[in-house]
Order: sequence, then C-alpha cells, then structure tokens
Amino acid sequence: MTGGYGLLVADLIGVAVFAASGASAGVVKRLDLFGVAFVGFAAALGGGILRDLAIGAVPPLAFADWRYPVTAVVASVAVFWLHPTLNRVRRTVLLLDAAGLGLFTATGTLKALDAGVPPVGACLLGMLTAIGGGLARDLLVGEIPVVLRRDLYAVVALGGAILITILHGLGHTGLVTLVSAAALIFGVRVIALHRHWSAPIAAP
Repeated sequence: MTGGYGLLVADLIGVAVFAASGASAGVVKRLDLFGVAFVGFAAALGGGILRDLAIGAVPPLAFADWRYPVTAVVASVAVFWLHPTLNRVRRTVLLLDAAGLGLFTATGTLKALDAGVPPVGACLLGMLTAIGGGLARDLLVGEIPVVLRRDLYAVVALGGAILITILHGLGHTGLVTLVSAAALIFGVRVIALHRHWSAPIAAP
C-alpha cells in the first residue's frame, strides 16, 4: 500500500497545482482576489469532493482536513499576486493543469482502491477526481470544459487510472509507482497538446 504520508504529500501537491491552474484562469478573466481564490479552490478540490462522496468518506477531506483548503487558497492568492512575473500565462495554465491531471488521477485511483472500490469503479473515480476540478474551473470562468473538447484530457486520465489499477493489482503500490504514473500522465497530456492529438468528432 502506498504510504499514507506519501499519498498526502502527492495529494497536496495536486491541490496546489490545480489551484494555481484555476487561479491563473481567473486572472486571465480579470476576476478580483476573491473570485480568483474561489475558482482556484473549486479547481483544486472539486474532483476530490466528488470522489470522497462516492466512496463514503464524509465529510470530504476538503472540509475535514484544514491543510487542503489552506493549500488551495494560499496557492491561488500567490498566483494572484505573482502573475505579473509569469510569462505566457496560457502556457502556464496548461502545464499546471497537466500536472494536476497526473497527480489527481494517481491519488484518486489509489484512494478508491484502498477504500475497496472494484477496479472498474476505481478507474472511473480516478478519472473523475482528475477532471472534476477542471470542469468546475472552466464552467466558473465561462469556458467550454476541456473534457468536452477534442483535446485528449479525460481519455488520458482514464488510461492512467487503468495503468495504476493494473500496477496496484500486481503489487506495485509504492510512492515511486505513484509518482511515475503521475509523470507519465503529465507527459502524455503535454505531448498531446504539443502535437494537437484529439479525439474524433462527429462529421457535420
């Protein structure tokens, strides 16, 4: 089983990068400080809240453990104040989002498996953990959610969740496995963005 401390650290890093992604999107939309912090909070914790409710972990960690909301708000406020020093904000948002996608897919899948969720359900919950915050972020800033566009996003998360579930079944559950899987998901997402890989759409 993945060490509890390692899983917590990975989870909080995911919270920070998704909060930064949400906050960056809020900055682009010229939201005020509260708006930026709120979007960052929703982006960071929305998927985890859905996962915890699905596995019966109530109250969700976003409300039960102060480290989660504090991490989200601090990261969001930091982006609000430091954004003038960030170059190419759009690129920053995409990279942070890809990092959050990898981390949250890994931690979400492992938490579901550790809660006794069957493999198929754990894969779906891992994907939901990863894409839920992004859905909330995009809806709050008035964008079509990335998961509904042609970009490979949810598909990458689902593929990563399947890989993690297989490795978990084979007994590879250490922190190195978690980090490696998250890095692989991040890499595939970045390559897909760079090469404009996309899922097929219906013909007009």
